[in-house]
Amino acid sequence: MMLVNLKNAKDEIYASSLAKQIDCTYSHVVKILQEMEKSGLINFEKQGRLKLLTLTKKGQEIAEHIDNIRLNL
Repeated sequence: MMLVNLKNAKDEIYASSLAKQIDCTYSHVVKILQEMEKSGLINFEKQGRLKLLTLTKKGQEIAEHIDNIRLNL
């Protein structure tokens, strides 16, 4: 669901705000996001001390598929 949350985000999103949205610890979210980055699903863009999260094209496509499946259930 992290990919779907990133896809549906209205504003810039960071790991800390994502952790709050999905009710998970920051450290756990960061570990998962690092794996997603290795898989080519997301990018971290450094903005000062913070890292902005963005979906790659591949991540966007997968998030759309997950969202469509979720909405059709």
